[in-house]
Amino acid sequence: MFVQGLGLAHPPQRYTKADCWASFLNSEWLERLDRRSRMIAEAVLTRDNGIDARWLAIDSLDEVFAITPDVLHARFVRHAPTLASAAGQHALDDANITASDIDAVVVSTCTGYLCPALSGYVIERLGLRSDVQTYDLVGQGCAAAVPNWRMAESLVAAGRAQHVLSICVEVCSAAMYLDNDPGVLISACLFGDGAGAAVLSAAPHRSNRRIEWKSAGSLTVPAEREALRFETRAGLLRNVLTRRVPQLAAEAAQRVMHEVLTPLGLSQADIQTWIWHAGGRDVLLALSERLGLAPSDLAHSAAALREYGNLSSACVYFVLRAALDDGAPGGLWWMSSFGAGFSCHGALLEVA
Repeated sequence: MFVQGLGLAHPPQRYTKADCWASFLNSEWLERLDRRSRMIAEAVLTRDNGIDARWLAIDSLDEVFAITPDVLHARFVRHAPTLASAAGQHALDDANITASDIDAVVVSTCTGYLCPALSGYVIERLGLRSDVQTYDLVGQGCAAAVPNWRMAESLVAAGRAQHVLSICVEVCSAAMYLDNDPGVLISACLFGDGAGAAVLSAAPHRSNRRIEWKSAGSLTVPAEREALRFETRAGLLRNVLTRRVPQLAAEAAQRVMHEVLTPLGLSQADIQTWIWHAGGRDVLLALSERLGLAPSDLAHSAAALREYGNLSSACVYFVLRAALDDGAPGGLWWMSSFGAGFSCHGALLEVA
C-alpha cells in the first residue's frame, strides 16, 4: 500500500494561549472554579507547555464558556463533516485523482457521535460514488490514525479497493469544558480541532514522493484503561487524563516499535525520520528520554504541537505533512499513534 496524497484541514479561527488566558480572566468561571483549579489554568496558559496556539471551531472564545450537552453536540454536528470533507478534498487534490476513483472511505473520530455516521456526509460533500465502501471507526481516541490505515491496508491487500480515502477528524472543542477536575482543565488548554486525510492506494503516486506502508503493530493494555479515556457524565464527554500517560505512551511506543522492527532484522538505529503523535510536551519528553531521541527527531511533532495543540487522531497527518514539506531524508520512517485504551500503534514506512 502507498500514500498517494495527504490533506489537512482546521477551522479558520486561531487562538493563542494569551487569548485563552485573557478570556478566562473575563469569564464567570474565574470565580466558579476553586483556587487550585485557577492556579492550574494559569500555569498551563501562561507558561511554556509546548503550545503557542490552537485552531478552534468557535467564532469567539466566549462560546467556550456556554457549556451544555446540546451546545457541544451542535458544534460537532456543524464542524466535523466540514473539516472531514475539506481534508478529504485536499488529499484527493494532492493525489491528483477524482472522487469517482475512491473505492472505500474510512473515517475515525472520538469527539462526537452521529448516526448516520460521518462517512455519509463525506460521500455527499465530496461526490464519492454511491457504492463506495464505508467504515466508521469510533472510540479509539488519539490512537485512531494507524488502525484506520490498517483497515485501508486490508482492503487494498484483499483487492477490494484500489484507492481508499482515510480520514481522522476531531472537534475537540465539542468535548471541551471547565470544572475542578485537573484532567478536564488541562484538556481544555491542550486540545485543538482539525482533520487529516490520506489517499491510500495499491500503486504509488507518479510524481509525489514514494511513501510505502511496509509493516505495522498494535498493543492494547486494558488494565490501563482508566489512565486515559472518555467518560460520560451529566451528558458531557469528560476526558480522563492522568499523570501516568506520558510514561505509558513511551513504554508502549518502544514495545510496539521493537515488536515490528525485530522480525524484519531492523533496529531503532535504522529509522531515519520519526512521525510521533504529539500528545503533549510531557509525552514528547518521555519519548525522548525512553528512546534516547535527539530534539531533531521530535522536531516535526513538536512543531505541530506548538501551532495546533493536540489534535487527537488527526495529529500524525499533520506531523507527516510537516516532515514531507521539510524535505526530510528518505529511508525508513516510523509513525506512531497512541491513546485511550491504553493503546499504541506503530507503522513502518519507506519513503523515497
